[in-house]
Amino acid sequence: MITGRAHKFGDNVNTDEIIPARYLNSTNPAELGMHCMEDIDKDFVNRAEPGDLIVAGSNFGCGSSREHAPIAIKAAGVSCVIAKTFARIFYRNAINIGLPILECPEAVDGISDGDKVEVDLNSGTIRNATTGAEFKAKPFPSFMRDIIESGGLINYARQRVIASRG
Repeated sequence: MITGRAHKFGDNVNTDEIIPARYLNSTNPAELGMHCMEDIDKDFVNRAEPGDLIVAGSNFGCGSSREHAPIAIKAAGVSCVIAKTFARIFYRNAINIGLPILECPEAVDGISDGDKVEVDLNSGTIRNATTGAEFKAKPFPSFMRDIIESGGLINYARQRVIASRG
C-alpha cells in the first residue's frame, strides 16, 4: 500500500519540466531529485515528503526519452504518479527504473492538491483518504509488478539470473 499527499500538476508536463536539461550532465539520482519539477514548482522538493504522489493530467512525461525524468521523480521521494495518460516512452522508462505509475482519469479529477491518497498497486485501487472517494485503475500484470517491486528492470533481471543459478 502506498500512502502520501498529492502534488497536482496539469496536462503536458514534459521531461524538461520534470528535470531541466541543465542538470542532465549528472547521473546521480540524489542530485537529480533535488531539482525535480523546479521549473514549474520551485518549492516542490521542499514540500514533497517521502511517499508523496504526483497527480497530473494528460500526456505526463512528454518530450524527450530521457530516463533522468522518472529517476528524478523517484529520487525526490515520490512513491507513485497517477495521471490521465502518460507519454509512452516515459511510461516504459518509469517501469524500467521501478517507479509505479497508474493511468486513471477519474482519480485525477477526484484528487486535489494536498489530499491524502492511498494506492493498492495489486488491485489498482486508488482511494482519496481526504474525501473517501475510490477509483479503479487497471492493475499492472504480474511481471510488471515484479519489475517495480524489484526496484526496476536491471534489479529484476539480476534477481532472475541469480535465482536461475540456484
